[in-house]
Amino acid sequence: MGHRVPGQLDAADVLRQLVFLPHASVIVAEQRREIAGGAVLAIRPSVRAGGYVGTIDLLVTDPDSDVDAVTDLLIEEAVRSAANKGCASVEVPQPEDPAERARWERLGFSPQDQRLGRPVALRGDAGQGRG
Repeated sequence: MGHRVPGQLDAADVLRQLVFLPHASVIVAEQRREIAGGAVLAIRPSVRAGGYVGTIDLLVTDPDSDVDAVTDLLIEEAVRSAANKGCASVEVPQPEDPAERARWERLGFSPQDQRLGRPVALRGDAGQGRG
């Protein structure tokens, strides 16, 4: 997927990690029949949330794709998937980059300690049927 930045995992590294995540969903975005990005949504119990919380642990995009559109699509699909799995909210580690933080906030996430979070409508409330 384009050039690698320091700390970026290649596809084989990502797949090796996913093998060990039984409570995770992998979301892939495609543009022009090529993979343009992907995200990993992990589902975890949370005493604080009183149920399950989805955490977007990984979100990558191909720099040659429409990065904004692909990122927005991956985030929205992760939130939809979390809602379909009964999560009360979706969280992501709070980015240090203000522009990146602004993107998440534009999509409904707000600061919560060291994370950004967004409540989700549960399956019965959303009228969405996909998981």
